Amino acid sequence: MTPAPAPAPMNAPIDREDQATGAPAPISSSELLRGQRVIEIDHEGQRYRLQATRQGKLILTK
Repeated sequence: MTPAPAPAPMNAPIDREDQATGAPAPISSSELLRGQRVIEIDHEGQRYRLQATRQGKLILTK
């Protein structure tokens, strides 16, 4: 079995673009959360909280 690639460092730039259209490519929620139920996101000096619920929904709060 081939080992899974190591996750990118949290501060690594993410270059995700659909090569055909130039539109942003989707990022999996599991890739963002990395096994956690809650993460905090710093966006332009504001702190946001992204939470996965037991029902599989996502909640983003400021």
